[in-house]
Amino acid sequence: MDKLKVVILCGGKGTRSYPFTDYFPKVMMPIDGSPILVHLMRIYAQQGFKNFVLAVGYRKEILYDYFAGRFPEWNVEIVDTGPDSDTGERVFKCRDFVGDTFFATYGDGLGNVNLHELLSQHRAHAGLATMTSVPLRSQYGLVHFGMDGRVNLFEEKPIIADYWINAGFFVFNKECFDEWSGNNLETDILPHFASKSTLYTYRHYGFWKSMDTSKDQQELEKIFAKEGAVWAKIGNND
Repeated sequence: MDKLKVVILCGGKGTRSYPFTDYFPKVMMPIDGSPILVHLMRIYAQQGFKNFVLAVGYRKEILYDYFAGRFPEWNVEIVDTGPDSDTGERVFKCRDFVGDTFFATYGDGLGNVNLHELLSQHRAHAGLATMTSVPLRSQYGLVHFGMDGRVNLFEEKPIIADYWINAGFFVFNKECFDEWSGNNLETDILPHFASKSTLYTYRHYGFWKSMDTSKDQQELEKIFAKEGAVWAKIGNND
């Protein structure tokens, strides 16, 4: 078992997933009866990374209760990072629980990321952080038609070529905390690292989907019913 820690952000209120998140943390939204958080942890665990640091906040007591006595094959530490902390603050508050290099990710995104390739790429450069990026997929279908206005075909939620988005699945060096600036990971910390030329990206071409809303949860349920846990089928990055 690899000793690298995996920090997972579990403390947000998930207001776009109402009404589920009135009662539960967003990371407890189920897919086939298991919380999305557990599906995410299994991605790491099956690749040998079984040391988890859960950065909790909102409805933290549910996560303390859920992981008490469960998954003895994993080492799960739960860190209370506060109910109102931003994403960057939550990672920063876990700094005493990680080693020289560590993984971090959001608690609501699933992807069949090859974590060993990601880690290898991170160790090959001199930066402080590596962020996994995926091609942007349109949330809408496209209509294709000719000059005369006649519709030729519909293209359902296509990938937008040459545009990439942040998919989480980060690797950080611990010295990144010396350069930590701001509270929000996406608008403060990562742009700051980029301005210092210390942020790199690992491009992932396989499956990835986030669970931002109840509709996303329903779509992931449909994917599981049809194809199983495709996010756990790690292969080559193509």
